[in-house]
Amino acid sequence: MRTILVTGGCGFIGSHTCLVLLEKGYRIIIVDSLINSSEEIINAIKSNVKVPSFTEDNLIFRRGDIRDKLFLENVFKEERRRNMPINLVIHFAALKAVNESVQNPIEYWNNNVLGTINLIEVMSKNDCFKFVFSSSATIYKPMLNKQICEDSEIGPINPYGNTKLAIEKFLSDLFRSNSNKWKIVSLRYFNPVGAHNSGNLGENPKGIPNNLFPILLKVALKKQDYLRVFGNDWPTKDGTCVRDYIHVMDLAEAHVSALNYLNETKPNIIGINIGTGTGQSILEIIETFKKVNNCDLPFKFIDRRPGDAPYVVANNSLALKTIKWIPSRNLEDMCRDSWNYAKKQNTIMHKI
Repeated sequence: MRTILVTGGCGFIGSHTCLVLLEKGYRIIIVDSLINSSEEIINAIKSNVKVPSFTEDNLIFRRGDIRDKLFLENVFKEERRRNMPINLVIHFAALKAVNESVQNPIEYWNNNVLGTINLIEVMSKNDCFKFVFSSSATIYKPMLNKQICEDSEIGPINPYGNTKLAIEKFLSDLFRSNSNKWKIVSLRYFNPVGAHNSGNLGENPKGIPNNLFPILLKVALKKQDYLRVFGNDWPTKDGTCVRDYIHVMDLAEAHVSALNYLNETKPNIIGINIGTGTGQSILEIIETFKKVNNCDLPFKFIDRRPGDAPYVVANNSLALKTIKWIPSRNLEDMCRDSWNYAKKQNTIMHKI
C-alpha cells in the first residue's frame, strides 16, 4: 500500500482529498498545525470512508508545523521504521485568505514559502520526489472576460498570490537542479466551494471567515444580518465579481488524477488549472443559493476590497487532456451540499 503525506489534511480541501484517497486504497499521513482547522476532522474523515479494506492504520495524524524541520524529519523517519516509507506528498498547508495576506504579508511569506522549502528539503533527504502542490489562480494577472490558460500572463495582485507564485518558481528551479528525479504537479485552484454530501465534511474555518460561502452560510443560518458584497461597479455583467466556482469533491478527485499522472509519467514539472471553465457572479451565486435551498439571503453592497479582481475564470482544457480529469458537479450541487453541511453542523452545535 502506497503511503502519501498530506500537509494541511485537516483543512477544507485537504480533508475531502484525504477521504477520496482513502477510498482509492491509499495510506495517508496527515500533518497539520490545526491553526485553521480541528482534529475532529480526522474522525469525520474516518466515519465517511466507505470501503471495507479501511483500517485505523490507513490514516495517521501528526500535529505539527511544516516550518519545524525536525518534526518533519521525524515523520518521515517513523514511516521508514514501519517499513512504509512516504513516496509522495500532497502539499495543502498554507495561509490562504487574500484580504488577510494584504494586512499581514510577513506571516504569509513565512508560513507559505519557508514551510514549503523545509518540506522539500526533508523530502529530498528521504528520497521522496513526487510532489503535488496546492497552487492558486491568484498567480495570474486578471483578464477581463477572458478565460485564463496556463500560459496566460502571470501577475499576482496580492501577497497570497505572490507566495504561491514564489513557490512555483522555487519548484521550477528545484526541478531543473535534478530533472531526472522530480515529478511535480502544481494544481492551480480557482474557487473551491461545496461540501461532502454526507454533511460531515465542509468548510469551517476558525476565526472570522474570509471566503464567500462560509459567510453566506452564516447569513442563511441567521447568525449574521446580511452578506457584504464588495462592490457593484466592477466591469462585469452585473457589476459584481465573477469567479470560477468548483465543487470541493471535484477538486479532491483532481488530486487522484494528478497522482495517477505522476505515477505513470517520466520526471517532469507542470502547472494545471483546476476549474469548471464557467464563471458566476456574486449575485448569481446568491440567487442560485436562494432558489436551490428555498431560503432568504439578505445582502448589501459595500466598497471594493483590496486585492480583489473583477473576473477570474479557468480554461481547464489542459486538465481534461493531461490528467484526464472532468468536473461533474454544478453550481446547484455546490449550493445544496454547502447548505446541507451548514444545517447539520448547526444542529450538532445546538445539541452540545
